Amino acid sequence: MSNITIYHNPACGTSRNTLEMIRNSGNEPTIIHYLENPPSRDELIKLIADMGITVQSLLRKNVEPYETLGLAENTFTDDQLIDFMVQHPILINRPVVVTPLGTKLCRPSEVVLDILPDAQKGAFNKEDGEKVVDDAGKRLK
Repeated sequence: MSNITIYHNPACGTSRNTLEMIRNSGNEPTIIHYLENPPSRDELIKLIADMGITVQSLLRKNVEPYETLGLAENTFTDDQLIDFMVQHPILINRPVVVTPLGTKLCRPSEVVLDILPDAQKGAFNKEDGEKVVDDAGKRLK
């Protein structure tokens, strides 16, 4: 059983890069495809608290139904925003990774390196070719 969990969207390059960096550390995480299996309201509240971020920080703005729901008007309470994210999981920014060292919204994807319990096992380049980890497993930036 893995001690790392990723709330993952396989259609997202940042999420795919994050997953591969977890695997590059020698770990196979528990993968939660959050669009099909969204976190409960309580789970979402705990993730936000564990990340130490605002509800607004986890809200994805460049997707439908953000505009349709009028979320750009910024007139909603945190509780209302959480309810929208539970009802429309596409509004949850991703990927979120939980490890024994912490919980983070991994944007950019290399943020995951801050909370992985094991070092990178070798070089890692993002899908776009950007080098993140060198051949010795050392973070480049």
